Amino acid sequence: MKIAVYSDVHGNLEALTSVLKDMKREEPDKTYFLGDLVGYGPNPNECVDLIRENSDVVLAGNHDWAAVGLADSSAFNPHALESLTWTIEVLTDANKTFLKTLVPHAMADNVQLAHSTPLNPEEWRYLLSLQDAMDNYEALKKNICFVGHSHQPMIMEYADASNLIPIRDLYKTLEPNRKYLINVGSVGQPRDSNRDACYLVYDEKEHNVEYRRVEYDVARTQKKMTKLKLPEYLIRRLGEGR
Repeated sequence: MKIAVYSDVHGNLEALTSVLKDMKREEPDKTYFLGDLVGYGPNPNECVDLIRENSDVVLAGNHDWAAVGLADSSAFNPHALESLTWTIEVLTDANKTFLKTLVPHAMADNVQLAHSTPLNPEEWRYLLSLQDAMDNYEALKKNICFVGHSHQPMIMEYADASNLIPIRDLYKTLEPNRKYLINVGSVGQPRDSNRDACYLVYDEKEHNVEYRRVEYDVARTQKKMTKLKLPEYLIRRLGEGR
């Protein structure tokens, strides 16, 4: 079985539609979305609708829960908070109802899924260091766990709880006796100095993963954000991939 895994669209319709077109060519059997449908970008409702239509599993991200009052937004930076306020105003009642049904972690087809971390997923922690990864080892219930949240594509390969290897390859054959914590990157707001949308394809039969980078019309998204008077910082960072 081939599974497409994507995350952190953040209301970026141009990035999402480009990724969905690329996914279609990959012909996955299943599609999992790991959260943050909304926040930052100019098309939250359209993105919620498309993700619902094109995903077998949809998780909640911290921006999704914050938009419907299920998560505390006090730790958001001023730019994120400003865009969140705007998102709350424009989200339809139907989409707010849908976001309230989502949870931040799940098991599906013998893999583990979480928006942020497998350990205490509702605390929205980040996986940014080797220590962060080691802290999550005991929470791995399956050999493979896919996450998003940090917008940083990265594979953590565990031989055991204290022996792990960070891997940034675009393609990786997974070892059968090891565990993996795999960040799938971000569709709508990449932060690894590459502005192209990012998602991942997992081939269960071949036991490998491949990152896909997809160009999209960044300028079109930026123009929409400018017209809506969304924060200039958020507009600039799309072009810089950070």
